[in-house]
Amino acid sequence: MSEAGIREQYNRVVAEITARRVETDIDPSTERIRALMDLLGEPQRNYRVIHITGTNGKTSTARMIDALLRERHLRVGRYTSPHLRTMRERVVIDGEPVSEERFVEAYNDIRPYVELVDSSHDVPLSFFEVLTGMAYALFADTPVDVAVVEVGMGGTWDATNVVDADVAVVTPIAVDHTDFLPDTVEGIAEEKAGIIKPDTIAVLAQQPLDAAEVLMRHVSEIGAQVAREGLEFGVAQRGIAVGGQQISLKGLRGGYEGLFLPMFGAHQAGNAAVAVAAVEAFAGPGEGEDRIDPELIAQALAAVESPGRLEILRTTPTVLVDAAHNPAGMAAVAEAVQEEFGFIRLVGILAIMADKDVEGILEPLEPLLSEVVVTRNSSPRSLAPQELYDAAEPVFGSERVHVAERLDDAIDTAVALAEYEGEPSGTGVLITGSVVTAGDARHLIGGE
Repeated sequence: MSEAGIREQYNRVVAEITARRVETDIDPSTERIRALMDLLGEPQRNYRVIHITGTNGKTSTARMIDALLRERHLRVGRYTSPHLRTMRERVVIDGEPVSEERFVEAYNDIRPYVELVDSSHDVPLSFFEVLTGMAYALFADTPVDVAVVEVGMGGTWDATNVVDADVAVVTPIAVDHTDFLPDTVEGIAEEKAGIIKPDTIAVLAQQPLDAAEVLMRHVSEIGAQVAREGLEFGVAQRGIAVGGQQISLKGLRGGYEGLFLPMFGAHQAGNAAVAVAAVEAFAGPGEGEDRIDPELIAQALAAVESPGRLEILRTTPTVLVDAAHNPAGMAAVAEAVQEEFGFIRLVGILAIMADKDVEGILEPLEPLLSEVVVTRNSSPRSLAPQELYDAAEPVFGSERVHVAERLDDAIDTAVALAEYEGEPSGTGVLITGSVVTAGDARHLIGGE
């Protein structure tokens, strides 16, 4: 089939999947996805799994784990969400998104079974359930040695939670998605603890005390093994380096010193520590040396990429993009930018979803940004620019807030504001507020 024909089929499949209801429209249940897995012959039982939940840092951590496993010569499938630009980003094999042709084939393979489940249930499979089933089947068909799987939302009732993972990773927990999850850290931790099973090794990032207590109680009740950041493993040292940071890690089996991580911020160093501990736990004490080869760790981390996470899209002035979309994530971004870039003048571009804690997202940015341009992204859920202005004005003051109806206009305005004093050195633009915002900006500036 021609490339144009494949593209047409791919677009049709994407439209068909997208037309399904989103997970948040459906009562929490794994009944439908379990029915689909049963019809497909339980493909998720054919490979080992590292399962990742948490509020912030899941995708970056998944990418690091993927890189570390591939450096150990394992064939790796990675399933993450949401995507920045194309749905194929969610399903990755050997470090590359599946091709349009493979995506179409995988969907067509499971489509008859999807229709069977739809016809036998009052509520049809959701967008995310179909994608999850497709990813699990595709990983089995490849086949992969291990799948690195990020939950969509929560844990216990998430569609991905039909696996019994070797390792369950919990990245930092904070309050987010309160329309669909509990509105307390403890409640969210209880939901996310559901991916930790009796035979699983739990690898826990540093957590708020209330979340840590919930997670440790769950681990104790089911008798799972646990490794905790700050106790069994963690970041021993970090320093700023050109293009990222230099870190030393305390692993579960020893130390790993002088590692270059081409990502910015203490939060990414923490993600790296979690990723290394997860791979150590996955390897098990009976597999090879007492610790993973430090050179392997160094090579994997030095090559890791996480698009849309304090990513530099252009220079002069420097334009950064980050997908932060909740208060805790934005606080980490603000700290990293302050610490590692040293801008004299930084202009923000903000497009935020209407269902988010907008004030909580804005507040960490107030000391950082000289001026702000509020706009909208391509999602229908994006807060209208005037409404975002109304939220931003009390935080920044009216003289620091500007409105642009479109993101491309916002970028032009922000660059002009950043260069207003005539000296591009030390000036920058930060585009943030949503994963969709980050994806749109990457497309507009970098053609991604």
